[in-house]
Amino acid sequence: MPGGVSHNVHYFPPYPIFVRKGKGSKIWDVDGNEYVDLWMGHYTHMLGHHPEVIIEAIEGQLKEGIHWGIVFEKQVEWAELVRDLVPCAEMVRFCCSGTEATMYAVRLARAYTGKKSY
Repeated sequence: MPGGVSHNVHYFPPYPIFVRKGKGSKIWDVDGNEYVDLWMGHYTHMLGHHPEVIIEAIEGQLKEGIHWGIVFEKQVEWAELVRDLVPCAEMVRFCCSGTEATMYAVRLARAYTGKKSY
């Protein structure tokens, strides 16, 4: 990895921070330095690193099963919650990546406008 990082924004001269662990709003590097983590996993850790409420929810779901790859009750409940929280979301489709979501959005826009892909 050039400069020891996968994203240029993570490079800090003379070398990038190499994280050892995180808890709550803090991270610690391999040298034992403590930092307030303002990046928070690309902003996905809104509740901090290792929040108990998330750990308990994951452990509970692990007992029921995960990633069947087929529609199941909790997926439908989640879609209904999204629909209820976002009034314009009359339909919901979950995607595996931003690329996939963008592909579906472009296909939907093309179908709606009748425009071709070229």
